[in-house]
Amino acid sequence: MHTLTVDLGDRRYPIHIGAGLLARLGELAALHLTARRCLLVTDSRVAPLYGAAATASLAAAGFTVVRHTIPEGEPSKSIEQFMAIQDGLVAMAADRATAVVALGGGVVGDLAGFAAACYMRGVPFVQVPTTLLAQVDSSVGGKTAINHPQAKNTIGSFYQPRLVVADTATLATLERRQLRAGFAEVVKYGVIWDAALFAQLERDLDALLALDPTALAPVIHRCCAIKAEVVTRDEREGGLRAILNFGHTLGHAVETLAGYGELLHGEAVAIGMVAAARLGETLGHTEPGTATRIERLLARAGLPTAFPLLPGDRLLATLTHDKKAVAGIPRFVLASRIGAVTLVDSVAPAALLTITGATT
Repeated sequence: MHTLTVDLGDRRYPIHIGAGLLARLGELAALHLTARRCLLVTDSRVAPLYGAAATASLAAAGFTVVRHTIPEGEPSKSIEQFMAIQDGLVAMAADRATAVVALGGGVVGDLAGFAAACYMRGVPFVQVPTTLLAQVDSSVGGKTAINHPQAKNTIGSFYQPRLVVADTATLATLERRQLRAGFAEVVKYGVIWDAALFAQLERDLDALLALDPTALAPVIHRCCAIKAEVVTRDEREGGLRAILNFGHTLGHAVETLAGYGELLHGEAVAIGMVAAARLGETLGHTEPGTATRIERLLARAGLPTAFPLLPGDRLLATLTHDKKAVAGIPRFVLASRIGAVTLVDSVAPAALLTITGATT
């Protein structure tokens, strides 16, 4: 087991990474929770695979567990599923010490975390990510949210977990499409922070997609370490943390306009990263050749890289709802080169339409 810490003072918490950690979930959770009651939130795909093991581990450590299962997929990040979790907490007479434990991917973690943040103005929250995307990105940092029909992740809060338990063995049952989608977020960390990591991904891609533990575990650890450092320095996205959104401004727009669930989040981010890199090169912010290098790696991983044909007016309107937008003007994270990015306060609509190929 490898452990690193997100150091937020009295709200610091550990990230545990390793194979077989689901069996130790109860033991690890008991170190950080005062009460022994929890609502285990999972989804219809993960529940049959790992619901019983997670419940047994928690029960062995003295926890009383109530399980709540949501439908699999992005459409579950909705106000209806949020309220269903609230109903579950009320039904079990949960108090302020009752924990919400999220067992699943990014959808489960975002939804359950937001529910935990809101119930009684905040109850303890534990992340148990079972997808690559969640293990390297969404389970760390405290962003929780549900989607609005017109804009992704616009309803939510910053709410840190008490701990993160990432069992890398759960990736063995991950669908290949989900695994590839998670790899997009791994590539993002190389682009925004660590050129050596990006080169490592280019070199070891086949081993990583084959889930070779000697290749995969260090990469997961490195991504978590980068995010932990960024979050420690800027918890609420006042400045530095915005770099974590590389590829997400255009990616979220694509995901929203395609209809939640049509594209996986990582697939949309892959498209957004290539578009952002090409935009940066066009505007003179990005070292020439960067976009091609990013696109080649993502394509080798089996991810989409071409921007879908979208109506320009709808694309521009959706971008005004981006969380980084100021007075309706979206801010963009653009690569300076592999390993570094820059923030641009505004981009001319004509440039966006040209890069994305959106129809006018």
